This record gives sequence, C-alpha cells and structure tokens, in this order.
Amino acid sequence: MIFARKNLPGLVAGALLCSGTAQAAGNDTLIYCTVASPESFNPQLATSGPTFIASSQMLYNRLVTLRDSDKTPAPSLATQWEVSPDGKTVTFTLREGVKFNANKFFTPTRDFNADDVVFTVMRQLDATNPYHKLGQGSYEYFQDLGLDKLITKVEKVDDHHVRFHLSRPNAAFVADQAMDFASILSAEYADAMLKKGTPENVDNWPIGTGPYAFQQYKVDSLIRYVANPHYWQNPVATKHVIFSIVPDPQTRLAKLKTNECQIVPAPTPVQFAQIESDKNLKLHSLDGLNVGYLAFNTQKKPFDNRLVRQALNYAVDKKAIVSAVFMDSGTVAKSPLPPAMLGYDKDLPDYDYNPEKAKALLKQAGFEKGFSTDIWSMPVQRPYNPNSRRIAEMIQSDWAKVGVQAKIVTYEWGEYLAGMRKGEHGSALYGWISDNGDPDNFAGTLLTCSAVDGGANAARWCDSRYDKLVTKALEISDPAQRAALYRQAQAIFHQQAPWLPLANGKIYYATRSNLSGYRVDVNGSDFSQAKLN
Repeated sequence: MIFARKNLPGLVAGALLCSGTAQAAGNDTLIYCTVASPESFNPQLATSGPTFIASSQMLYNRLVTLRDSDKTPAPSLATQWEVSPDGKTVTFTLREGVKFNANKFFTPTRDFNADDVVFTVMRQLDATNPYHKLGQGSYEYFQDLGLDKLITKVEKVDDHHVRFHLSRPNAAFVADQAMDFASILSAEYADAMLKKGTPENVDNWPIGTGPYAFQQYKVDSLIRYVANPHYWQNPVATKHVIFSIVPDPQTRLAKLKTNECQIVPAPTPVQFAQIESDKNLKLHSLDGLNVGYLAFNTQKKPFDNRLVRQALNYAVDKKAIVSAVFMDSGTVAKSPLPPAMLGYDKDLPDYDYNPEKAKALLKQAGFEKGFSTDIWSMPVQRPYNPNSRRIAEMIQSDWAKVGVQAKIVTYEWGEYLAGMRKGEHGSALYGWISDNGDPDNFAGTLLTCSAVDGGANAARWCDSRYDKLVTKALEISDPAQRAALYRQAQAIFHQQAPWLPLANGKIYYATRSNLSGYRVDVNGSDFSQAKLN
C-alpha cells in the first residue's frame, strides 16, 4: 500500500451536522485527525492509506478479511469459498441479509447479492462497462496485481454464489479480495445513477455495507460519518465520527492534547516521550508488515548501471539512519520482504557501510569523479519513513563522501507520485505497507516488469529471471515451495540492487486514554467498536 492524493471535487452533503471545523464533542462523537485528504471515496480509484481509511474501512466491506494472527483469509461478505483442484476457479458463498446504506439520491430495495460482486469486478475489468471510464480507466491496484489478465470471467451462479474463472492458478487471489480496492459497491445504486445521468454520484456520494455511512466532505477540512444502523457484524459503538484533516504532525499532537481529536495516526518518534508522559494520552504500537527504501530509476543513467547501484548501497550508513530517525521504531531492512513474511530470507547478505568499496565500484563503472543526481524526498510521514527530509539529508551526506552530489527535491504528494510513475526521478524515497499479508504484495507488486507500467515499480526495474521466479511462486499453493522461490528472487534483487532498502518500521498511533475499542491491524483501522468511556 502506497499513499497518495489526487484531485477530488468538493462534496457538500445535506447538513445533517453543522459544517464548522471539528471540535471536541460528547460521547456520541469521535474525532480522528487524519493526515491527508482522500483521493476519492471509491477505493477502486485510490492508492493511499488515508483514502482507504476514509473510504473502504469506514464505508465498505470486502468478500474476505484477514486474520490478524496469521494474515490468512477469513470470512466477511463471503462466508466461505471453494478453489477448484486445478486452482483456476474460485466460488464464493455470499452472506445473506447484508444491507447497503442509503443516501439522499437513493434507497436500496434489496440486500447485498452476487450482482454487486459482478458489478464491482466488471467495472475494473471491462473497458466497455459504462462505469469503467468514470475512473479514467485508472484502477491501479487491480492492474498492478495483474487481475485484468488473471480474471477471465466472473459470473453470478445465483444470488448467493459468485464464481471467478482465472487464466492460471494464483495463490494470492483469495487474499487479494481482502484488499481495500476490492470493496464491494452497490450494483443497484450504480444502475439507478446511470439512468438518472449522474453516475459520478457512485464515487462522490458513496453507499456501502460498512459500519458507517457518508454524510459530508469539506475539501482539506473534514469528513463526517454517521453509524450504519443496519451493520451486519455488530451494533456500531459511536454514532458520529469526524475526520479532521491535519497534515502537520505537531498540530495533530496539539489537537490530541486539547481533546480536539481522540485518535492520531503516525506520531513521529520524537513525539513518543511527550505522549507517554501525558496521563490523558496513550501511545499504541504494533509490528508492521512494511518496508521503506530509496528506489533507483534503473531506466536513467547512471542508475542503469548495476555497479553504480551497488556502490550507492555500500555508501550509505543505514544503521546510523535508523538510529537517528527511527530510534526504537524501526529496524534496518535488506530485502523487499518484511522479516515476518513468508519467504523472507534471514540469511540474505546486506550491503555493509563501506565507502572505500563504494568508491572502487564507482571507479569500475566509469564514475571515479562521481556524478550529480537527485533524491526525491516524500512530503509525508509514514511508519516506514517518519522523517523523509532527514533521511534524504543523511543519504546526501554519505553519497557526497564518495563523490556523488545529490540535490534533494520534493513535491506535493500527488505530484510526487505522478512524477515518479512517469520516471522523472533519479532516485526517490518510497515505501509499502502490506495489503493482503502475501509476499507477492511486495515481491510482485513492487518489482516485476508489469509493475513498471502500473507505476508501483518505482525503480522501473525489469529482470526476466526475477519475474519467472515470482510468477511461479504465485502458481504454487504449497508455502514451503513458494518460500524457496521467493528466497531465490531475493538473491537476484540483492545482486541487481534496484533499491537501497532502508527500514522496516513499527506502526504507531496515539489516542486519548479514555478511548477503547479502536483497532489497527493488518486490515487497517476499525472504528466500529471505538468509544469514549
């Protein structure tokens, strides 16, 4: 999972609540200080964590969820599933009695059924679907995962069964259905809006089956939600939730201290002591499946030269970066896979800090006098990169010692991602958080040849040997065999050095001490049982 921001039109819902700035509220309201505005309220069109929290995790459900204990698929809108012996057909049994929310444009006349699953998939898969171009044809997750080529057909067996036909076996397919982009939309709502000539309402005025219903969005200010009275899982604990959009981490912490918000994501490591010393606040942490890294644009000189990439790995003191920036919130990374993930090679060698070795490799590559380049620095804080500017400065300083002069540049987050997808960067700080608990979400999504065009492969690296191993790993269900293939792929990654892996970070969030029931896990943020005591 990456984090982004696209242009989203201002939405003003019926004034069910006053439209002023979010303020501290009573026990029937929670205020969450989010870090960014959403790209869209349709998670199919999004790539950012803040967008997924604001859309898929508040408003929608998916066919499956992931168990926090072992990251394996568990029932959600589907109660069970069956995979054919050849691995090319997957049939889901759908939960009965699940209701969609309503809004001022539409009131559902039926419960969730197989038509909704078929519409959700076909909007992304079928270029002739009337809703496909509404998203400008940009369904990045769906395409980056290769689902546009993997799914050959999705059919309604009956109201409560839907069948996917695949072009080949895919061990991650069911887990993929737990990802935010796979949130189930209402086909009935889509049909009604198409007939009215307002199909954009499906994305701008979302209707889902999740714990909350959408009420109002004020661009770069706030989002308002009200509890879904028909939520199928359990009664929702707090009636109103407000997302106050606060990009600055210091402002977020100040608002938490004054009770202007009760939940704050991603506090910076330098704030931990302040939070822990305040009896009214509580700091929470969990191990994260993530990786932060610097991607070399391998389609640009001199980063098309493997020796240069290896040299710049040797030139950086990663332990110093993790100590100074992450403090106790991260560990040094050496692989594209997080350490707790299937297939991670604990014996994979790392590039130790060796400036002399770096100079020797640069000389061998024809750059004895060094060269000039850029380092793109993320304008946002993430668990895998809590202070991008500081990391960029430390890399810049280390590279200067071996003759490489790097200019640090940054852009607004949407521009940053757009420029990176076009390959405008020389090198860029980037990162990923697991979406589905499967190693392909890292090894495949971030580094395969097909992911270059999709945009997730920031290194723009394509190696046929690596691709064959990762593709084969997807076609095998046995975990041990898959792990062996991923270990071989990591060896190629290490030798080719398309990245400078930096850190695996813990996930932190802070709350008021009297808040209970709020959960953060592999599925994201769950507000359904959050309440003030």
